[in-house]
Amino acid sequence: MKIGIRIFVCYLIIFSACFYYSVNWMKDKVRFRYLEGVEDPLVDQANILATMVGRDMETKQFSSESLYQVFDSVYRRRLSARIYEFDKTNVDMNIYITDKNGRVLFDAQNRNNVGADFTKWRDVRLTLEGAYGARSTRASLEDPKSSILYVGAPIYVRGDIAGVLTVAKPTTNINNFIENFKPEFYRVVSVSMLAAVLLSLLASWWITLPIKRLTRYANDIGEGKNVHIPRLDATEIGEMGKAFEKMKTTLEGKKYVEQYIQTLTHEVKSPLSAIVAAAELLEEKMPPEQQAKFLANIRNEAGRINDIVERLLALSALENLKMLQAIEKVNLRSLLSEVLESKQPLLKRKGLDLHCEVPSEIMISGDKFLLHEALANLVQNAVDFSGKNEEIRITGRLEGRSVKIIIEDHGPGIPDYAIDKVFDKFYSLQRPETGKKSTGLGLNFVRQVASLHSGDILLENRESRGTRAILSLPV
Repeated sequence: MKIGIRIFVCYLIIFSACFYYSVNWMKDKVRFRYLEGVEDPLVDQANILATMVGRDMETKQFSSESLYQVFDSVYRRRLSARIYEFDKTNVDMNIYITDKNGRVLFDAQNRNNVGADFTKWRDVRLTLEGAYGARSTRASLEDPKSSILYVGAPIYVRGDIAGVLTVAKPTTNINNFIENFKPEFYRVVSVSMLAAVLLSLLASWWITLPIKRLTRYANDIGEGKNVHIPRLDATEIGEMGKAFEKMKTTLEGKKYVEQYIQTLTHEVKSPLSAIVAAAELLEEKMPPEQQAKFLANIRNEAGRINDIVERLLALSALENLKMLQAIEKVNLRSLLSEVLESKQPLLKRKGLDLHCEVPSEIMISGDKFLLHEALANLVQNAVDFSGKNEEIRITGRLEGRSVKIIIEDHGPGIPDYAIDKVFDKFYSLQRPETGKKSTGLGLNFVRQVASLHSGDILLENRESRGTRAILSLPV
């Protein structure tokens, strides 16, 4: 299982456990919160009414018949109260009054209870004892939603408890409030869970993103690509990336030295052998013309060795660059003009006809010196593989956010067996005019320059005859 999926699953398990506990706790507690909200005003109402009844009892003005008339009128009254999403149409509160012995003196909803002993109920018994008396009792034992809240308050007459006034409130409306609340509650929970899932996916993607970058970086290195370390965060993954880069640098350094020693030995061996052979022959007596020929051969081979060493040093410095040091805006047409001006002697000597079509407004960003050398190498190749009096065409054009620099010649083209090797170090094809090979480092240098500029180089055979080099660079 991928680490991103593991993180996502772990988040889901954690969220599910937390949501399950929270949702069940809220479902259990929401009814109690409603009951608390109702009980608080019932306490106020009971004490206010108990004070009023206590005053009437103290002045001998208490009359249960007068109270019955008031409550009968109240119960007949039709209400049109819109309480949020609930319509209240009648008064459903009940009041009963007992004496100091717990005997019922008044019951607004049931006159038959008058004279009954209510000391069995907590609201009456505890209030007569001077404590807080309240209870919740079902009107129907089979129906858990038929509970009625009772809150008692003491009736004082001349400082003594003369009875209890209890206010009773059915929980029917509370049940309606809860039923109306449930759909909204579950909707909020569903949206929250969906958001939790999406955020879990986002978090797992965000956490694994640097790991994926590091994996891609390691795979690119394994395929031999010259890539830069990706942007990583400042966590342990970033430290791992730095360790990868350090390991890559160390391994590349060892491999680099081994390859260069082998290739340099191989390339220098042939001209050195020629120099040694010419030097041995010069020890013998020979005509001046022949002696001059061998001396020229020694100079040519020594120059070849010097050329190989210089190009190797330049390529080595280029390969060790992690990023461009000097970046500036460069006009492509002006840059090509400088390159072609330096090649004029060669073009004239071979009678080559050169056509250059590059818009003057094309600008590229990069290291001007490296771009000049890369283009010079491509033009030099076109010149070397072109026959006398042939044509070389250079075209520059914008394609989206990149510039395509196309250099075409009418030479013999690239043999099929060499297509995949032309960018390798020290691989070179014989020049048609001289039959000699170059150092084999020019095209590799061009590829390194293109890579540093986040570009690309392609070499292909034309449909008719010749070779086409396409250097792509970002605008």
